[in-house]
Amino acid sequence: MGILKRRKETAPCTVEVSHRFESLHAHVRFDNGAVIFPGDEVLVHGAPVMAAYGEVVSEERMATITRASLLERAWTRLTGDLEFMELCEFSFSEETRL
Repeated sequence: MGILKRRKETAPCTVEVSHRFESLHAHVRFDNGAVIFPGDEVLVHGAPVMAAYGEVVSEERMATITRASLLERAWTRLTGDLEFMELCEFSFSEETRL
């Protein structure tokens, strides 16, 4: 891995989408044990995985992982805390504010 060079790799993955009252989520698990690091990008191939209300859908797909360069990874780590604070400004609770 170079200081400015990005590299791509493909990996088989399992996509799980849950659309239930108890759990609303979408997860990607890499079946070959690949690990994602700060600054990496993942593109899952194929049509969107859709789950009707009350269902959990799991599908096997292929994904392309674009690994961040050393410089991008360092920048992501340095600025990540600032971007996280932007997320803290939003609330996902059911309360209504006037």
